[in-house]
Amino acid sequence: MSSTKTNYTEQLRVMGHPAGLFVLFFTEMWERFSYYGMRAILVLFLVSAAGIGGWEWSNAEALSLYGLYTGLVYVTPIFGGMIADKLLGYRKAIMLGAFLMTLGHAALALETKWAFYLGLALLILGNGLFKPNISSVVGGLYKKDPEKRDGGYSIFYMGINAGAFLGMMLCGFLGEIVGWSYGFGLAGVFMLVGMIMFYFGQGIFDQIGLKPKAELTEREKVLDSIVNENSEDILDTPEVTSTSDDEEKDPKIIRDRLMVIGILAFFTIFFWVAFEQAGGSMTIFASSFTDRILSGSSATTFTIVNTLITIIPLAIITYVLIMLARATVKKFAVMALSLSFSFLIIWGIVGWKVNKELNTVAYEVSYVAEIEDEKTGVVSQVDTTTVVRTDNKIEVGSTINILDVDNKGNFRNISDEIAERTPQSTTGEVKEVLDKELEVPASWFGVLNSLFIILLAPVFSKIWSSKYNPTGPVKFGIGLILLGAGFAILAFGSMTIPNGAETAQVSMIFLILAYLLHTMGELTVSPVGLSYVSKLSPAKLVGFMFGIWFLASAIANYIAGMSGSYIDKISEEYGLTVFFLIFTAIPVAAGLAVMAMNKFLLKKMHGIR
Repeated sequence: MSSTKTNYTEQLRVMGHPAGLFVLFFTEMWERFSYYGMRAILVLFLVSAAGIGGWEWSNAEALSLYGLYTGLVYVTPIFGGMIADKLLGYRKAIMLGAFLMTLGHAALALETKWAFYLGLALLILGNGLFKPNISSVVGGLYKKDPEKRDGGYSIFYMGINAGAFLGMMLCGFLGEIVGWSYGFGLAGVFMLVGMIMFYFGQGIFDQIGLKPKAELTEREKVLDSIVNENSEDILDTPEVTSTSDDEEKDPKIIRDRLMVIGILAFFTIFFWVAFEQAGGSMTIFASSFTDRILSGSSATTFTIVNTLITIIPLAIITYVLIMLARATVKKFAVMALSLSFSFLIIWGIVGWKVNKELNTVAYEVSYVAEIEDEKTGVVSQVDTTTVVRTDNKIEVGSTINILDVDNKGNFRNISDEIAERTPQSTTGEVKEVLDKELEVPASWFGVLNSLFIILLAPVFSKIWSSKYNPTGPVKFGIGLILLGAGFAILAFGSMTIPNGAETAQVSMIFLILAYLLHTMGELTVSPVGLSYVSKLSPAKLVGFMFGIWFLASAIANYIAGMSGSYIDKISEEYGLTVFFLIFTAIPVAAGLAVMAMNKFLLKKMHGIR
């Protein structure tokens, strides 16, 4: 008996890997676009002035909510993995999760408090169903060629960071420059795109990720596999010819391997507690303590470089899209066309953004400021000037509406409509057109992590496939030490900032170097960890163990937000250098500890490398 079903998993290949990997690549890319795009502006939105739609929270309040949200985002995957393993199957869980997250982003765009908290709740629940199960499907694609699994996860991880890169770049820009609702709304649009393309492209996975057939006995599953010789189900069908089948049934070996996952998960907590400062305290550092004003040739150079780092990675990802579309358009036309259309939208937004940046001009504007004497309480009016940067063409002598968007002297040109409903706004007269000048958005620095991953992921993937590939525990140790080194650079850069200062003008180079080292550390920890969970877990517990893995991230994210919320308190009493040295010492110590356990962990893996 033979099956008439086409085995797309085996037949359709892109760059030597199953085409299904790239369907997951783009699905995860759009989900990460929405998550990181929203995360890039969450803290900034909460602490910004009410005049531009912010809530004017303190740093501590904003970072506490940030920690709670990101922590819960990684708690729910443990339940999502169990639901997929026992009830829905991976694919239905992914679809339901994507739907809930689409609704969540739509709620955030409404900019009301009830909708905001509802949106966060929907994002938390949707992520729980989505996150662990899409990673599980990736592992299912490599059952017959497991030697390519590490490389596959590295490519998949590149997709994750491609989405994060585009999300932070575009949602961050729209949120800070145009309006918060536009940033939140754009995140929702592409979450919807990801849901649509996965739904119409899921046939490419054949039997992988379908609802578990719990009623079948092991013998019936083997017979079912023989009858449907072209199908492959990671959840239910054992690999009959596998030489490790007896090992996988040995309770002691299973326990040892699960223990290794637990130990590595424990050490990832130390990694993510420090790494996730990126969306919290490092964002505050970028916003309040980093010199983000560039003028003259520096501004021109940045504009050119920023244009290139936007267009080149997008062009590379578009090339991957074209290869996938060529391989799948005949069998999965709706998926290929919807994905292609989404990239036309992205290119349009990128073009608009680049044009806006190229045409931004700085103007010197005079206005009347009200200053209150701290001793007497008397308010006096003082003529002063500020700099306003906009791509609007304004004549010298014109009167414009301006608003101090952060209550720190950072003025922005606003429309008549916004000025009418914003009591804090005032008017000013344009005195002079200045040299080329621009302000780098605070959210821009988060883009560096994703950019470096896009550039470095192929290099690390090549290293992991060579004779220079270190063991998993050693990779973890190296990653933790690199992470600590990044914070050491921030600690050094903060040495000139006085204790308790609310603002400073530290060079951008310190943040850029920190993100580079953090990225290199991430590439030696995160994709490697995902691969080990897939290889060390028994087949029936894959989804559950991915849930456990993300539970460790949940704990880390919550601690990251809570510890980051002490930035003002520690800075006031000890200085920002001490704050960042804390995140230097802990990862380095953890890295040395896990490297010391290398031989013990390898023994407990029982041959898995």
